[in-house]
Amino acid sequence: MAAKKPRLAVWKFASCDGCQLSLLDCEDELLAVAGAVDIAYFPEATRGEISGKYDVSLVEGSVTTAHDAERILDVRARSRVVITIGACATAGGIQALKNFADVKEFTAAVYAHPEYIHTLATSTAISAHIKVDFELRGCPINKMQLVEVVSAFVAGRKPVTPAHSVCIECKLKNNVCVMVAHAKPCLGPVTHAGCGALCPSYDRGCYGCFGPMETPNTVSLSRQMAHLGMSRADLKRVYSTFNVNAEEFRKERERHG
Repeated sequence: MAAKKPRLAVWKFASCDGCQLSLLDCEDELLAVAGAVDIAYFPEATRGEISGKYDVSLVEGSVTTAHDAERILDVRARSRVVITIGACATAGGIQALKNFADVKEFTAAVYAHPEYIHTLATSTAISAHIKVDFELRGCPINKMQLVEVVSAFVAGRKPVTPAHSVCIECKLKNNVCVMVAHAKPCLGPVTHAGCGALCPSYDRGCYGCFGPMETPNTVSLSRQMAHLGMSRADLKRVYSTFNVNAEEFRKERERHG
């Protein structure tokens, strides 16, 4: 009798769907994954749903409502392994900018009837609410890293994903450092690898899409970018993007606030 396939679920919380689209964009690789697992719940790809428990759950998006805060507890209870994918799920996403502002003031400015908007004052990572087994960074995620992580958990091994900075990726591609050669501000030295040094490869500074690397020296980098002419307001802004609520970036943002 054939072995039972692991059951995979993909969940969406507050997000743009970009990380789920990265999974759908895997094409041939997705077919291989689909052949190794039963895709039991994935609204982005199919209307079908297999109820019950799941072996692996991929969670995209942050928690921004009371309903989501309850729903993520149910996801955890029904999942053997929970993997968060993307900046929203791992750090709160760009929407976490509301953590530093008056949400009521925002909703009053945007909506004709703000009394109908039910939202929390913060946007938080999934790990702030439940135990997460693995976090995959990126905005959006690297689709090949996603295939590797899913394959690893299905096979019962540890995922192999880089822990180094974007600078290493630049070196591997023989890129000239944009900070040294062109005096352009770049978050590459403190940003987690995964994008293949996309922006520096086109002579642009890194925007920090993959969040802070392990033990980033943000203070030193900010000092260097200040030498390049960035003001305190500019430094605050560069840390206030996709991963603004990641601890290391949040602290550096507040230091310039």
